[in-house]
Amino acid sequence: GGGRGPPCPGAASAFRRWEQLRRRAATPWARGLLAVVAGLGLLYAVLRVPVRLRDGLAAVTVFLSTLTPKFYFALTVTSSFISGLIFVFEWWHFRKYGTSFIEQVSVSHLRPLIGGAESSPPAPAAFSAGENETSRQNMPECKVWRNPLNLFRGAEYSRYMWVTGKEPLTYYDMNLSAQDHQTFFTCDTDALRPSDTVMQKAWRERNPQARIKAAYQALELNNDCATAYVLLAEEEATTIVDAEKYFKQALKAGEIIYRKSQNCHSQSPQHEAQLRRDTNVLVYVKRRLAMCARKLGRIREAVKMMRDLMKEFPLLSMLNIHENLLEALLELQAYADVQAVLAKYDDISLPKSAAICYTAALLKARAVSERFSPETASKRGLSTAEINAVEAIHRAVEFNPHVPKYLLEMKSLVLPPEHILKRGDSEAVAYAFFHLQHWKRIEGALNLLHCTWEGTFRMIPYPLEKGHLFYPYPSCTETADRELLPTFHEVSVYPQKELPFFIHFTAGLCSFSAMLALLTHQFPELMVIFAKA
Repeated sequence: GGGRGPPCPGAASAFRRWEQLRRRAATPWARGLLAVVAGLGLLYAVLRVPVRLRDGLAAVTVFLSTLTPKFYFALTVTSSFISGLIFVFEWWHFRKYGTSFIEQVSVSHLRPLIGGAESSPPAPAAFSAGENETSRQNMPECKVWRNPLNLFRGAEYSRYMWVTGKEPLTYYDMNLSAQDHQTFFTCDTDALRPSDTVMQKAWRERNPQARIKAAYQALELNNDCATAYVLLAEEEATTIVDAEKYFKQALKAGEIIYRKSQNCHSQSPQHEAQLRRDTNVLVYVKRRLAMCARKLGRIREAVKMMRDLMKEFPLLSMLNIHENLLEALLELQAYADVQAVLAKYDDISLPKSAAICYTAALLKARAVSERFSPETASKRGLSTAEINAVEAIHRAVEFNPHVPKYLLEMKSLVLPPEHILKRGDSEAVAYAFFHLQHWKRIEGALNLLHCTWEGTFRMIPYPLEKGHLFYPYPSCTETADRELLPTFHEVSVYPQKELPFFIHFTAGLCSFSAMLALLTHQFPELMVIFAKA
């Protein structure tokens, strides 16, 4: 093989025999002999195949003449039953996964076998939880954000599961939350403190009881472990009042640790990382305390806490605390303050959300909704204020087309997930869950939305190819939303997909077979004659 030694003697002799055979086959008499053999074989096939075909047809005719009407009835019933099963399975697969099973199998497995060009599948969507917008150019549609108004695990999600027996959170959603907790509440210097080492393991635990047990172990080692109180507030507390008590203890401990980190953060990179971690803990605790106050009816106190938090940590705007503030101000009906917040955050350079777009539409609808009438508007035309309101609604619907069905109560709501996909069904559920009451409070707002929201789709007939005011609608929202929302929730899909060909085909085959079975049962002799003919 390397050309360094003599060739193998066995291989050389076989090669010489092959060369001799090839030279003999190249002679004219050998070619003539091969042509004669091929001609005889072709003549035999031409003479023999019609005889076999004639015998086969005669056998089939004899077999069909001996069949009874019961056989035809059993055949058609079986065919109808099998095609019906295939139709039901195809329909279920399409409702659950959004694709045809037969089409998926044929494209993935059968096309390469029959020599078709196998198109390389698109790269899987990487759903990453984060708040940074730098990856927007690469894959903006698949970015999963933490829900700014996410509920409490123990006081809200767990109580829902106890009452209904349904799990409101998916494993994918909870796994993203576990990654967030490890990012926000841990750092490289945790190994120097036994309590933080225990909490570092606690955030990676999958079992809730194991996490709670680890939090108590951390408090035994250090009574001022703020992250342990945070975990107990989120998961052990069964009421908002209990959660608030834990968060107040976490705030007391977190402020002490934060001041210590501020004094020595410039000593080394490890101390800077510890300061960032302690800042994340303090901001998280203050925000959750403000949300507790909002849920317990102390709304003005909650608004003050949110404003103070935004002033104290202005660089943490990516946490979307302003969305918590917007919801609280709407509850106070402080619409001038809501407009001031929108003026700051509804900017072309800042990332949008359903809360921003639909709150802006709500304020403009509020100015005209009370006197708005479709009949009157069709006669006299729209005023300038009404045009502005309709354009704001169209803008909001283009950003997230799933929201109106929840606001108009055309679809039922579920508890919002802990993470949302912007412009997706998960964001629509989260927005409508908290803001439906604000739309109902303004007289005529939902009526104006009902009369105008579908007009958006006439402006963007091909939303996956070209948008009007925003980027084209992302194509992967359905896949991500199915991972984020519970299985008992029917995910809203936009644009609405047409039924695959194989669902129509199997439905038609099932119906046709059932009709044949019915006719065979009612008119057996006639159908036997028809089949034999």
